[in-house]
Amino acid sequence: MSERLHRRDVLQAAGAVVAGSAATAAVANAADGPAATKGNINHSIVFWCFNVMGDTWDLEKTCQVAKQLGVRSIELIGPEDWPTLAKHGLTCAIAPNGMPGAPFMKGYNNPAYQPEVIERTKAMIDACAANKIPAVIGFTGYKWRNAEDPKSGEISLEEGADNCVKALKQVAGHAEKKGVTICVEHLNTRDDTHPMKGHPGYQGDDIDYVAEIVRRVGSDRVKLLFDLYHVQVMNGDLIRRLGECRDVIGHIHTAGNPGRGELDGTQEIAFPATMRKLIEIGYTGWVGHEFIPTRDPLAGLREAVVLCDV
Repeated sequence: MSERLHRRDVLQAAGAVVAGSAATAAVANAADGPAATKGNINHSIVFWCFNVMGDTWDLEKTCQVAKQLGVRSIELIGPEDWPTLAKHGLTCAIAPNGMPGAPFMKGYNNPAYQPEVIERTKAMIDACAANKIPAVIGFTGYKWRNAEDPKSGEISLEEGADNCVKALKQVAGHAEKKGVTICVEHLNTRDDTHPMKGHPGYQGDDIDYVAEIVRRVGSDRVKLLFDLYHVQVMNGDLIRRLGECRDVIGHIHTAGNPGRGELDGTQEIAFPATMRKLIEIGYTGWVGHEFIPTRDPLAGLREAVVLCDV
């Protein structure tokens, strides 16, 4: 028994080395050409990661990188930037909702912010419909009655869900008429080390909670933004959860965990396996790469695209 276990451990370790070497070789072989080549995953670049964090790229630079890698979308940028995308033959997979500041703080769960969120989201839906942009992002919002003040009292989970459903139903009809999808994002509340690595206070920090809100709205134009990084931090069991949420997933985000860094050997998510699961469940939407670069951003982005291009 001991000999068999030892032999199995050796074989497993050898397999891991081969798999890691193959992934490294794949990145190296794609170093000078397109990274997205197989056509099964629709890759997108999340602009803020490469524009706000670290060494910044302007939109022209990001468009050049997207075309170099064979990526067809740069997302979470507003209508003022869409003509630049069109000039380069690119699209925006998902648009911001138009809320100023940190848009994830003031969401559908809070009656104090609902009128503005609804108005701005409808306006963005109109802009998206006119420019053939498929989706707009949405958020539950923070659980505090004053989103910026934890001492202002909390909105209960039940009340927050009911408020979200009520508000989203007000927007859903408009989205259906315009053919644009609202994707409500789940975010983690565990990581408090950086304003964009985690969001302590966000009410929609459980994937089942957000998925149930979306199901209660009952519209094909209200879906779930399944962020693999955030779900891994809060819930884990990614492959099983992708299957469980297959009926409501409208958009996917990637980033390595821990730390929301590159999709490399320092993190724990098996991205090729999660991408294969997306193909298995029939997901044909976009996969937005939303990691915070810790080294050369182009090298990290190429690595992410190659790794996920199953």
